[in-house]
Amino acid sequence: MEKVLEVKDLNISFDTFAGKVHAIRGVNFDLHKGETLAIVGESGSGKSVTTRTIMRLLANNANIDEGEILFKGEDLVHKSEKQMQSIRGKDIAMIFQDPMTSLDPTMNIGNQVAESLRKHRKISKKEALERALDLLKLVGIPNAEKRLKNYPHQFSGGQRQRIVIAIALICYPEVLIADEPTTALDVTIQAQIIDLMKDIQKKIQTSIIFITHDLGVVANVADRVAVMYGGRIIEIGTSDEIFYNPQHPYTWGLLSSMPTLETSEEKLYAIPGSPPDLLDPPKGDAFYPRNEFAMQIDTEEAPPFFDVSPTHKAATWLLAPNAPKVTPPAEIVRRREKYKERFGA
Repeated sequence: MEKVLEVKDLNISFDTFAGKVHAIRGVNFDLHKGETLAIVGESGSGKSVTTRTIMRLLANNANIDEGEILFKGEDLVHKSEKQMQSIRGKDIAMIFQDPMTSLDPTMNIGNQVAESLRKHRKISKKEALERALDLLKLVGIPNAEKRLKNYPHQFSGGQRQRIVIAIALICYPEVLIADEPTTALDVTIQAQIIDLMKDIQKKIQTSIIFITHDLGVVANVADRVAVMYGGRIIEIGTSDEIFYNPQHPYTWGLLSSMPTLETSEEKLYAIPGSPPDLLDPPKGDAFYPRNEFAMQIDTEEAPPFFDVSPTHKAATWLLAPNAPKVTPPAEIVRRREKYKERFGA
């Protein structure tokens, strides 16, 4: 498959009064044409910082210490702000987490949706508004013709999210970054938004990076899943591989804490402890203080990636040839059995 985006050895830090926070520590991943890559993990794991770096929308105290972000072969890290302005919205677009703060309360919806198109395509206001109307219909805004002149406060939360999606898609970008786009929505609206994004993706063949902490959402939207912890990707594979045959203890914890139809009446599992302090990152595996399966080597040396399959790899010493065999939580054993039934492996 054609690679649209390549992130290579990305390292991001923030200068603070307390010292330098090493927020992103050697992140690598590819995004292929027409696919959806989900990035999951707890709050503070580095998901949003990674994708905001792709858009070059970092705070003034942020530093790109190392790495490349290759979009169609060109490194975005070295682009000027003027060059990035010609890319944002046109080639790479972003759906932000809170639609109410993403929309301008003083501008009507028609002009907000059309604004990016007028800037990047240099077409007339009338043509831009016609295209905006078509897109508002596409994302499911009822009575779109009459509502072009309405303002954000006149729409429901689900409708505002649809409008934000329309703004992001108006130039048919090659890469769409969705930063927790369903977090503030109820379950029914979440499902509608996810179906809408999948529908539009098929029509315009855009590639999507979907950021979320909700693994239930991921199962319905992603082709591949990258699990982040402590500023690093610690496991990556197809959606089926991550859900049914996870290998990293952190992924085990995330999946075990997610309610399923088989969940008993017992209390849900919770990962003990807290995420690492990235002012002073751990020397070894960042997850070891919270990992009941941790070994001595986890405290001394960060694990490399071990290949589980051609499409699946995880950074855990449990996959080393001489590692002891451990029995994962019951939920993970059940998932692995399902995986064997489904794939015969």
